[in-house]
Formats: sequence, C-alpha cells, structure tokens
Amino acid sequence: MRILLVEDDPTTSKSIELMLTHANLNVYATDLGEEGIDLAKLYDYDLILLDLNLPDMNGHEVLRQLRVARVGTPILILSGADDTESKIKGFGFGADDYLTKPFHREELVARIHAIIRRSKGHSQSIIHTGRVAVNLDAKTVEVEGKAVHLTGKEYQMLELLSLRKGTTLTKEMFLNHLYGGMDEPELKIIDVFICKLRKKLSNATDGANYIETVWGRGYVLRDPQKNSVDEPRIAVGA
Repeated sequence: MRILLVEDDPTTSKSIELMLTHANLNVYATDLGEEGIDLAKLYDYDLILLDLNLPDMNGHEVLRQLRVARVGTPILILSGADDTESKIKGFGFGADDYLTKPFHREELVARIHAIIRRSKGHSQSIIHTGRVAVNLDAKTVEVEGKAVHLTGKEYQMLELLSLRKGTTLTKEMFLNHLYGGMDEPELKIIDVFICKLRKKLSNATDGANYIETVWGRGYVLRDPQKNSVDEPRIAVGA
C-alpha cells in the first residue's frame, strides 16, 4: 500500500516513515502542502497522512483543495491539536479520520488499514478470491490455510489486484503502485511479475487461473471459473 505523508517536522516525518516501513507500507513524504496537493493529483495513493501545521499553507486548506479537485484518496489528519473545533473543521472539509499526536505505532497502522479497507469496500482485513486469501494486515497470502510465498513486489501486485477485484488495471497503474514514479523500470517488467505471480497461484490452487489478461488494456483479478481446473490443458511446445 502506498502512503503520502505531508509533514513539515523532519524528526516526526522520519519517525512516521520508519513506523510505516516497518509495517510494510510504502511511504512518500513531503514537507509542503502545495507539493502534497500536486503529488496527490498526479499519483495514485491508498491514503494521505496530513499534518495541519505546514510552513506554506494550513493543512485544512490542503484538505479543502484536494476535495475541491475531486481527489478521493482517504485522508487521515495527524495533529497536535486535540480541540473539538479543529476536528470538526477537518471532518467538514472531507477528512476520513483524525489522530492526535503523540500516538502509538500500532494505533496508526491499525487506523490506516481500517480506512483503506473501507475505502475499497472491504470491512474485513482478509480478501478472498476463490481459494486465495490475502491478509492486508499481515501482508500474507494463503490457500486454504497453506502459505503462498511471494516476493515483496508480487505481494504488492496481488494486493492491488485484490483491492480492485473485477477492475482492469493497466501496466502503468501497477508501475505507479510499485515504484511511485521513482526509478521506474520499463513496462515489460509488469508482464514478468504477473507471469511469476500467476504461476505461484496456479501451483497453489491445482491449476486455477485467477489473473486474466485484457488485451491492450492490462490485467484483472477474478474468481476462477468452476470448470477452469477440469478443462484439458494444451501442452506448449509439444
């Protein structure tokens, strides 16, 4: 999952980055509200962590501008202000949650996961697709209780596919999710990741196909057809 952190205090920002990185979340940070707005418009994040006391503009104004621009990314306000007026103003401008500093890492991570699940239409932390279960909190994948061992990039791709199950995702969307516009490789790397991910899921589910190719557009995760395992397979290169 990709998190945009808008926080001006370098010590606090670094601390939050370490907290979230430890929880296997990808964090992209800026200390300016204006840059935060630009990044949120340009890239696809799963959640924005927003401080209110920024050097160039108030966090409430950042929030307002994002919602006016129809940026629907969930926003969690992080602030030292615990007064009711500040909280009401934040929710009024479209914040999804409000957490007062200081806070415990476990609470921050739990709130982040809960907000993202709700925003994607999932109330539970485990997303089931056929026999495959993706645990968003533990960052694990299982098939009927047996672990499926994925690399970090493979898990991130399956997580994105699971959160948007039934929706065709372009290679550009995968690339943005994995690298966030930083040191991005060529698009063909996505085909390589998909091929490896498909093979691991197929091996774990007796040959079922979960990831469909939508030619000219991208890939989509669907529940496999009931007869997909029973259909005869054609040997390639025979």
